[in-house]
Amino acid sequence: MKKILLSILAIVLIIEEWLWDGLTAFGHSLVRWLNLESFEQWLSQTSPSLALVAFSIPIMIVTPINLVAFGLLAHGLILQGILLELLAKLLGTLLIARVFALTKPQLLTFAFLRVIYTTITGWLQWAHQKVTETPIYRWSKQFKAEAKARFAAWFH
Repeated sequence: MKKILLSILAIVLIIEEWLWDGLTAFGHSLVRWLNLESFEQWLSQTSPSLALVAFSIPIMIVTPINLVAFGLLAHGLILQGILLELLAKLLGTLLIARVFALTKPQLLTFAFLRVIYTTITGWLQWAHQKVTETPIYRWSKQFKAEAKARFAAWFH
């Protein structure tokens, strides 16, 4: 049972890593396309209080989307609920992760956020170490590297 659970976690981690890479690249492209470099520069140097406000805004954007998605699921609109929840997850990851990356030093000056961050980071490091030991994770990393090399070869 432990191997099955670790394999499922490995698959989830693999998908999350692939999505993270893609969303990070998309976020950088979006910033350039919308000419937001100066805003990001300003945000990365803002006060801790303003950083906390900035970090709260994406959460306030994504939370209602999550609630609507759960409402759709509760009313039997499974496909619509799942698709909206996926949209919320992608949007949340893109916005929240970007703002956190830009304001992390300021946000970690708040004791409650520092405790939450260090606790969650510790759990994630432990889980990541367990998952990366699984054969499916090692295979997928090799598959990803080979696929990336083939993809790059097509365009060069």
